Amino acid sequence: MDLNTMLPQLETADEEDVERFLRQYIRENSHTFSFDQKEEPLRSKLCQSVLSVLGRLAKPSCQKTCLETLRILSRDKRVLAPVATTEGMLILGGLARLSAGEEGDDNQNISQEDTLSEEQERVVVEALKCLCNVVYNSPAAQQVSVDMQLVHGLCATLRTARTWHHEVGLFTLRLLFLVSALRPDVRGVLRRERHAVRLLTEVLEHTLDVSWVGPYEAASPDPQALPMPAEDNERAMEALKALFNLTLSDTGGEDVHHFRLIAAILRHLLMLKTETEEKTEEAHSHAINLLNNLPVSCLDVLIDVPVQGGLEIYGGKNMDAVQMLIDFMAKRMDKQGSNYKEGLTPVLSLLTEGSRHHREIRRYIKAQVLPPLKDVKIRPEIGTTTRNKLVRLMTHVDMGVKQTAAEFLFVLCKESVDNLLKYTGYGNAAGLLVARGLLAGGRGETQYSDDEDSDTEEYKSAKPFINPITGHVEEPMPNPIEEMTEEQKEYEAQKLVNMFDKLSRQNVIRPMGVRPDGTLAPLEETLCDPVEDSGSDSD
Repeated sequence: MDLNTMLPQLETADEEDVERFLRQYIRENSHTFSFDQKEEPLRSKLCQSVLSVLGRLAKPSCQKTCLETLRILSRDKRVLAPVATTEGMLILGGLARLSAGEEGDDNQNISQEDTLSEEQERVVVEALKCLCNVVYNSPAAQQVSVDMQLVHGLCATLRTARTWHHEVGLFTLRLLFLVSALRPDVRGVLRRERHAVRLLTEVLEHTLDVSWVGPYEAASPDPQALPMPAEDNERAMEALKALFNLTLSDTGGEDVHHFRLIAAILRHLLMLKTETEEKTEEAHSHAINLLNNLPVSCLDVLIDVPVQGGLEIYGGKNMDAVQMLIDFMAKRMDKQGSNYKEGLTPVLSLLTEGSRHHREIRRYIKAQVLPPLKDVKIRPEIGTTTRNKLVRLMTHVDMGVKQTAAEFLFVLCKESVDNLLKYTGYGNAAGLLVARGLLAGGRGETQYSDDEDSDTEEYKSAKPFINPITGHVEEPMPNPIEEMTEEQKEYEAQKLVNMFDKLSRQNVIRPMGVRPDGTLAPLEETLCDPVEDSGSDSD
């Protein structure tokens, strides 16, 4: 439809004609995401005209049609000026039933939700979708949403979660996620004044149908039960994303009890399956991201669940959730072409901190990832075991991935340089050792239990022949200077010295040495370090 023709007609048309014009526009543009720049002024005028209709007392069917049109227009961030105003946002907020009232207004919101007709519910959903698009695409709208205290209305709506229809809940949670992601300054208000962390936890608890059998213990899912419905999973993921934002920077204002409650709910989620493996993995990914934000002391909730024998060596702790995390890590490492920084480092960080602070978790993970060495004839980075894959990541091109993988293995080795080198070789571990100032050996700063690791007989017999740089037993190589005369050896040695000298003077390389504290320094500095006075009086 030609906008030049439609816009003048909209100004004088009645509701039925408005619906007819806009439905045609919707049919023609429902799948349009890239718009003609020449028509920007016309689309901006259409936004204003639609808002004018919405500002009047239109019937629900006309409101829905107007909102569907506005949702299509809101895909273009360049025409949102008429909507990103206090008047425009108040109109959309009112249609979405986002009352920014006081605490005492919550019962009023519940009764409104209970009496919504199907047509009115579609209006609420379309208004929420428009708000999501507008807030995402317009910084001006983000500021208006803060000024008009939109989050107060969102939190009031969270209290009606048990009465939600699926899409109302989904887009309410998505809007809260967008506001908390795009406006970090609002997170403190949500936490302190609106108690949003507690409200979102209750939404998550209700959505996942958690049944408590202990202080921080949810009833185990029935193995014969149907997978979690896709709609419940979608709402749970939006709640997890919003909770992630609110716990990202400051967790000091919340009660530790509440974080332990969240950890217990997340453990329950890790044990659930959805209708597809892909959606299950996505839900688990969001759960892992949120677990990383919780105080590390709360991670004991993951294993403090009764277990039916068989794990006495791990203090009787239940390692089902930890095994799910290990399996998740293995899947992410095997994903071809995946973004390791976003997809793998969160679970590695979580397993690292869990292992650093909880002995049973570390012992269980080490048994899975770094079992006692037997075959040391192959380089540690070659192979298909979890250890091989992690060692390969220690030399990954992405610095964050490389450091996270190395730190994980280092903690599993109780931050002992000797133990780390046994599993990885010096070449793979050099980056971590340089960063930690441990080139000369030693341990990290964390204190670990005194339980000793026992080596296999195969490793003990092969240990004298292992190349410490590569971490494996190498086939003996022929000696290249064996048949040289002494004059030839001296000539080749001098030639090598001259090459190094030339590269050094041209600043192509810089010879380095190791200080007594294990850190690297230019060779001349390490050679010139003052020798301690022996106290001798001799001349």
